[in-house]
Amino acid sequence: MKRAVREGNPGPLVLEVRGRPGPPPLRFVHRDGGMPSLHQGDRPLLLAQPVGDGCCRELHLRRLPGLRSPLPPLRAELMRARPDWRHRYTRWLENTPYGPLHDGRWAVGERLSFAPGIWTDDLVRDWPDTVLELLCGGGWHGVLPLRPLSRPDASRVKAYRKHARDGTLAPVLLWWVSFFDGWVILDGHDRAVAALAEGREPPCVVLARLPDDAQWRRTADRITEAHEERTARSAARPAGPEAALRRATLERAYADALATLPYDEDPTPTWPPVGDA
Repeated sequence: MKRAVREGNPGPLVLEVRGRPGPPPLRFVHRDGGMPSLHQGDRPLLLAQPVGDGCCRELHLRRLPGLRSPLPPLRAELMRARPDWRHRYTRWLENTPYGPLHDGRWAVGERLSFAPGIWTDDLVRDWPDTVLELLCGGGWHGVLPLRPLSRPDASRVKAYRKHARDGTLAPVLLWWVSFFDGWVILDGHDRAVAALAEGREPPCVVLARLPDDAQWRRTADRITEAHEERTARSAARPAGPEAALRRATLERAYADALATLPYDEDPTPTWPPVGDA
């Protein structure tokens, strides 16, 4: 595999994967007339069925046992050393036989806070079946475990709770999935429970697929063209005390839009069933 890592500070690591055309070991498989299902190797891990039409729908999910984590077991001494988890997780994701990486651009970024409710109301605690409400224009935007969550007083969770109190808890590994408009937990289910039991949001490393360079640059060209048109219209208006403010506002909005483009999540790809052309 050929790859290059570019780091934006304090942005995510950008991983360019080459030589892995796919399908990857962990992947969503498309089905005729239904939502994609999550597979790891030849084992299904998650089945999904949409219910309802129009703006507001439900997504009925069934998760199956057998997830193999793409990360190795995390030892206490490593967590106490507080490495740069983005680099450590990136290296493990590159080398694992159980992960989702394939050709393209990926972001591996730390995330220490989420919108209110993500880790409380929108953390799925049911197993194995659950129902997600996909609201019009807003999706779901929650966290979906891929194995049952342990009890807060389980022995392994209690060991992690001490790390949560000490600030040495390793991040949960999340994968952004566009058609759920939310995240699935790839590693760190017990660490998530431990952090929540201590009244804290779990620290996270988020893996997300990014658009390729040509794709986001085409979008940048369209944004630039629209910005130039708005700037020209603004300049044609009569000069006044608000002219400089209007120009500054346009320039700031243009710069903000371009700055986020290389890191906007791309739709999660799906793959044909094994054996299909």
